[in-house]
Amino acid sequence: MKGKELLPSWNEGAAKTAIVEFVEQTLVKPVPSEERVAAFDADGTLWCEQPVPVEADFILRRLAVMAKADPTLRDRQPWKAAYEQDNSWLGQVITEHYAGNDTKAQTLLDGVGAAFAGMAVDDFEVNADSFLRSGRHPTLGRAYLETAYVPMVELLGYLAANGFSNHIVSGSGADFIRPVTGELFGISRERVIGSSTVLEFTSSDKGGTITRKAQLGFLDDGPQKPIQIWNRAGRRPLVAGGNSNGDLPMLEFTQHQDKPSLRLLLLHDDPEREFAYTSGAEEALARAHVSGWTVVSMKDDFATLFSPPVH
Repeated sequence: MKGKELLPSWNEGAAKTAIVEFVEQTLVKPVPSEERVAAFDADGTLWCEQPVPVEADFILRRLAVMAKADPTLRDRQPWKAAYEQDNSWLGQVITEHYAGNDTKAQTLLDGVGAAFAGMAVDDFEVNADSFLRSGRHPTLGRAYLETAYVPMVELLGYLAANGFSNHIVSGSGADFIRPVTGELFGISRERVIGSSTVLEFTSSDKGGTITRKAQLGFLDDGPQKPIQIWNRAGRRPLVAGGNSNGDLPMLEFTQHQDKPSLRLLLLHDDPEREFAYTSGAEEALARAHVSGWTVVSMKDDFATLFSPPVH
């Protein structure tokens, strides 16, 4: 099937042409199905990440509850920011992280570890699922589940229809987004790669329990993205999509000497329908222009951004 039939929410232009020509190239000179691996970042690539990523909202609400119950936490970050609803502090964490300074990021990660330490993974997933289905975006007037980008969902479907196995490779926790990735993006939970905490198994006559510990296992960002893709898929992707400097290593890793590849970088330049920002993506944008990667303008390339909200 042609891209025009499967990508109705994409405007005609260089980005859509690059996608369709790439897929057709893999069909003309067939690439084996097992090698058709595609990897996409989640926050800011498949769904909205501003003013805070979806999981960050989930975490901050948990930290705020802890600070409300324990006044001694209210002067300590990240509980202080959560209790005071200071999203600017989290914004600084993200900005400094992409600039190479992880001092505040480590403080946030320590708080995240403490927030869910000792919780069974089954219970965490129930809480995450409930939040994702009830939570609403703070400014867009729609539920979080309605902030998926329709053109990207269509792209995932187009790739899947042409034999690609799509993977999510996210800085968000895999356990947080797995409850909805099949429903939203058609990506099964075993193809979700994300950040992880250290886990512990305890035997019991009821099948045992896996609980979360306070320590971070790994932050799935930057160089960890290609490492985790290799650990899970055992292949370089043929397609990768991202939107930030943290996706650069994954995009670099999507290169083959003897096969076509497609690197997509989403540019958030649509303040009318979403947001306009390049903070944390400056290096990725510069590299995309130098290397000839496909930059997708949300303003120019997306005819439709979100599905109609359900009230």
